[in-house]
Amino acid sequence: MLRKCAMLAAVVLAVAACETAPDETSAAGAGGLGGGGVGGSGMSAMPPVGSGAGSSYGSTGVQRAPLGNPAEAQRELAGVGDVVFFAFDSFALDGLAQSTLDRQAAVLLKSSVNVIIEGHTDERGTREYNLALGDRRATAVKDYLVAYGVSASRIRTISYGEERPAAIGSNETAWAKNRRAVTVVVGGTAGS
Repeated sequence: MLRKCAMLAAVVLAVAACETAPDETSAAGAGGLGGGGVGGSGMSAMPPVGSGAGSSYGSTGVQRAPLGNPAEAQRELAGVGDVVFFAFDSFALDGLAQSTLDRQAAVLLKSSVNVIIEGHTDERGTREYNLALGDRRATAVKDYLVAYGVSASRIRTISYGEERPAAIGSNETAWAKNRRAVTVVVGGTAGS
């Protein structure tokens, strides 16, 4: 338990040390999508007891059935939320993002699938800047899931920057939908 707390504290400090001040401030992005987070990355939630890697028991103590295949795991991830949103020029995880990632971690802990975390940005900024910001967003999500107990060897990250928008348009509504990280199942682990 002490090791998990120390690891979580190290992740929070690393993410907070890398964060840049946003050029634009918004209370919670557009329509509550995103937000700046609290205290750097905003990672304050601890994983439930019994949810560590290799555990087949949920926080309620009830044994969980492992997910049998990647398609099933992707459906369950989509059901709990496979996308988290960010504020403008930020890679901080707000409370809504943390809640979604807690549910994602629960799915990943009861499966053996590998995932890619895709980092995306809106169209503002240079291509190079947006690729770097997308990478920081994907890495923040990976770090959160790893701190929760998901094996880092099962998670890859990629940044698409502004290249794959979820919404077309040059307005806050479209931009808010494009500032995101998406968790995508890419297959089972070598042993499955």
